[in-house]
Amino acid sequence: MTKELTPQECVKEARHVTWVGFWCNAALGAAKIVAGVFASSSALIADGIHSFSDFVSDVIVLAMVGIARKKPDRKHVYGHGKYETLATILLSLVLFAVALGILWDGVGKVIDFARGEEIPRPGVWALIICVASIVVKEWLYRYTRRVGRRINSEVVVANAWHHRSDSFSSIATLAGVAGTMFLGKAGGICDPAAEIIVSIFIIAVSVKMAVPALHELLEISLPEHELRSISEAIASTSGVKAFHHLRTRRSGADVIVDMHIKVDPGITVEEAHNIATEVEDKVRDLYIKGTPIVTVHVEPYRGESVRSDGSC
Repeated sequence: MTKELTPQECVKEARHVTWVGFWCNAALGAAKIVAGVFASSSALIADGIHSFSDFVSDVIVLAMVGIARKKPDRKHVYGHGKYETLATILLSLVLFAVALGILWDGVGKVIDFARGEEIPRPGVWALIICVASIVVKEWLYRYTRRVGRRINSEVVVANAWHHRSDSFSSIATLAGVAGTMFLGKAGGICDPAAEIIVSIFIIAVSVKMAVPALHELLEISLPEHELRSISEAIASTSGVKAFHHLRTRRSGADVIVDMHIKVDPGITVEEAHNIATEVEDKVRDLYIKGTPIVTVHVEPYRGESVRSDGSC
């Protein structure tokens, strides 16, 4: 069984994997832009700018991940998990802005090509840098995603997808550079076309990152399968006659669950408290990672009918 990490260990791992990505992005971004300039490849330059945009995302992760894992305090009684949500949204906005800039440049070059303007052929170094970028960024994606899942960090997983978007963009850039090099004059359109494909990849990744984070920020309930598991855990607890007002939301790595349970009105306060504690423990046991915040309100059961959603 994998050892559960402390919040401090999670922060340390998140920062380590982010620093690894930071320096890899620095080397790749510089290599792509220099090679793009000397090899006359606008797609490779755009890809290099995309790699440098990872600097911004890495800084956001480094700044936010420590805050998000702080313990609750008087001003943040439910913890600091929303800082991680904010960081994920900022990451997606950075990606989206970079994608729009690349898309604009690519469309402009396609228009110029259609007007008869000749696009220079890239040199062989452009191909070599593209292949190197694909290998390094795919490795970074897998490494960062693995760490993000182990420490249950939404923003680290989002940063992994940022690496994967760079890997996708390098594949498109490789195709564009190769087409421009080997397909003669007609292949000149391949390089700016690759820019456009790169931008579409990045837009898709930014949306994929932003939607779950926005759901969390807007406090949308947990997915249906999680609600079913929670409901089953409550209903299976000895002494719970019925339950209602089940409310759920996510805050970073944690979930927050509130509910009202109904118990026999003839039992003692201590017995009712023990039932509520057992409900809390059962719900927490559903989440191996994170620290679920569970609040149970106890009410007397007087034979009310119960709907399938647990409401009375």
